[in-house]
Formats: sequence, C-alpha cells, structure tokens
Amino acid sequence: MSQIPDRKQAYELLTKYTTNTSLIKHALAVESVMIHFAELFDEEDTKKWGVIGLVHDLDYELYPDEHCSRTYEILKKENWPDDYIHAVMSHGFGICTDIEPTEKMEKVLYATDELTGLITAAVLMRPGRCIFDLEVPSVKKKLKQKSFAAGVDREIIKRGAGMLSMDMDELIGETIKGMRKVAQKLELDGSTSALEASGNSSQRSE
Repeated sequence: MSQIPDRKQAYELLTKYTTNTSLIKHALAVESVMIHFAELFDEEDTKKWGVIGLVHDLDYELYPDEHCSRTYEILKKENWPDDYIHAVMSHGFGICTDIEPTEKMEKVLYATDELTGLITAAVLMRPGRCIFDLEVPSVKKKLKQKSFAAGVDREIIKRGAGMLSMDMDELIGETIKGMRKVAQKLELDGSTSALEASGNSSQRSE
C-alpha cells in the first residue's frame, strides 16, 4: 500500500541520493517555486506540490544516463503513490520519458524546472548575486541569448508556458517570486560575495 510522503521524508530521500550542493539548491528552488504556484492557483495541497518539486531530480547525480527511470524505481520501492510518481516522471517528457504532463501541477514542474536553472545562472552573473533586484526583462534577454546557460532547454520553457496558457513574462515573474522565498538557502540573496560563494562551493564539492 502506498504512503503519502511528507517533506521530511522527501528531503531525506533527496539527500540520500544527492550530495552535490548545486543539485540540492536546484531541488530547493523548484520546491519553493512549486509551492508558490500552488498558492497562486489556490491549490489545497501545497505540500504535495512542494514534495514533488523537491525530488524531481532524485536520480540525476548518480544515474544521469538513466534519469527518471531510476527515480521511478526508487519511488516505487519507497511505496510512493502513483500520482506522485507520474508527476515526477512527467517533467522528463520528450527527453527521457514519454509521460506527458496532464495535471496543472505537472505542467508547472515541466515549465519551471529549466527556468529555475536559467534564473539561477542569471543571478550568479550579477555583481551582487541577488535575486531581489532581478527583473523579468533581464531573464527574457538571457532566454534569447542561446550561448548563455547553453544547457538550459529554452523550448521546454516555451512549451511549458503554452501548457499553462501563461505568457512568458508572467511565468518568469512568478518563478522569480517563488525562488525569492528561499533566496538565502540558494545563496542568491546578495549576502555572499561571488568570490566567497565560489570558494565555498569548491570546498563542498571536494
């Protein structure tokens, strides 16, 4: 019988399979954005949205070539509900799974996963490394600049916006708001200089 996972269980599972600081920060960013959108859409189960955001890249560090499929195995073994697993799997639609996002929660995850990466990269390029003074036009400019954060799939972001029937300005703006709520955890609040942050990251990855 499946069990409804809580945030503590989800975080413990995340850190069991993920030690890379950047990947953990990404998980925290997506979690916060998912909760923000759940609140924006007046969804009742904000915890569910957050938990799914937190574990969406569960297998990426250890099994990058088997992304999503390993997560499926892990979550099945942990007796997670099928709808949670479906939601997590759907973020890889067209890349590593054929599971299409159908629920609003799944569409938000699909649309914002890559976008949080782009926003993070944009903030890290700013002298103050502060997300609170980042505006939508700056992100849109980076979105068009394909050489910037080249690993970010722009087409996924655009398709995700279409799935949600949101214009790009709104999607970017709300994603920034969601990330601002955990800016300190993400080290994007301007309190850490670029040099210090770089040094800390290097030490943690050694």
